[in-house]
Parts: sequence; structure tokens; C-alpha cells
Amino acid sequence: MASSTKESSTKETRTPVKARPRRMPGWAKVVTAFVLVLVVLFAGIKLAVLPGIKDLFGTESRDNTGPALLKSIQDMSRYDAAAGNFQVVVDLEKDAKYLPSAIRGTRTLYVGAGTVEAYVDLGQIGQKDVTVNGDRTEATIRLPHAQLGKATLDADHSYAVSKQRGLLDRLGDLFSDNPNSEQAVQKLAVKHISDAAKDSGLTTRAETNTTSMLEGLLHSLGFTEVHVSYGTV
Repeated sequence: MASSTKESSTKETRTPVKARPRRMPGWAKVVTAFVLVLVVLFAGIKLAVLPGIKDLFGTESRDNTGPALLKSIQDMSRYDAAAGNFQVVVDLEKDAKYLPSAIRGTRTLYVGAGTVEAYVDLGQIGQKDVTVNGDRTEATIRLPHAQLGKATLDADHSYAVSKQRGLLDRLGDLFSDNPNSEQAVQKLAVKHISDAAKDSGLTTRAETNTTSMLEGLLHSLGFTEVHVSYGTV
């Protein structure tokens, strides 16, 4: 009987004690959250490029724009005599100090197609700049030199070839009102096209075309000799 009682008390004292769950350190929580953000980010990128996924989750666009309002009307007195079509490949790279480009930095290749017009301002001509002989057979006209208009980008033929962004820039795009803005490369494209137009001979071509236009017009009016020159009027 004594032996049986001893054995029973021994069994009662061997009840296992449950171990307390270990808490995750604070730094581990931060790393885990960062990894989850990366997984969601890159998973979204892969889903976007999978065939059929884009159509399945695509968005529908609606144009709710109101009617355009006429602000003002300007009388034009210039003769657009020539236009040049240009194309430039903009390579814009932005890096951050002390950080590799994979973490912070962007690089964009952008093809910009644009047009620059050359014109002669006929509104500057005064009475002293036009002389006609007595029998109205000879006319002499002095015009201002041709000028270049502003370069305009062709939205249908301008596009981004590639965009490389660091990790922080990708995360910033998620909270940006205007992600992947192309304003900077578009401004550079306009600048390079404008610079190219200055060396393209557009103004010379415009003056030649203006001269031909005036000669044809005045010859049709009965003038046999037409002299057109350019300079300060």
C-alpha cells in the first residue's frame, strides 16, 4: 500500500508546464513589414505584365470634361513660310548622393517628336517699306527677317522608351498624385528641338518661300518686276 501511494504522488508532480510564447523583437517586425511591402509591390508589377491580367482588372475611362471656353481672339499678321519636324532622344538621369541607383535614382529614355515653324511678321510693314513706280509695273518690298516660333511636341509620336527607378522612387510613386511624371523630359525635348531649329536654316527657307509667294502674288496683279529684301523695318 505504501508503494502504491508513493507512485501515485510521483505521477501527480510530473504535470508538464506550458512554455510561454516568445515575442517577436521590434526590429524583426520592421523587417517583416518591409518585406511584405516589397512582395506586394513586385507582385503587382508582375501581374500587370501577365497576359490577360491587365484586361481582367483594367479600368474604364470616361471623359467628363466640360466645354472649352474661348478666352480671347488674336488677329494674326504673320506668314508661316516653313516648318521643321524634329526628333530627339532624351536621356535624363537623376542620382542621389551616397545612395546606389537601385535604392534612389531615376533614368528615363524619352523620344520627343516636335515641330518648329518659321514665319515672317507682315504686320510690321509700313508705308515706307513698300514702293511702287508710277506705271505700277515695279514693286519693292522690305520685310523683317524671319523668326522661329515655339517648339511644340507631337503627343502622338512622343513616348517614353524606358523608365528605371530606384526602390524608394517606386514606393514614392504609390503615394504621389502624379506618378511617373514626364514633365522634366518633355521640357528637355522642347529645349533640344528649339536649339536644333536655330541651326537648321529654317529662317532662310522661310524668307525664300515668302519671297516666292509675294512674287507670284504681285505678278498676278500685273507687276513685271518685284524686289523683296529683308532687314530692320
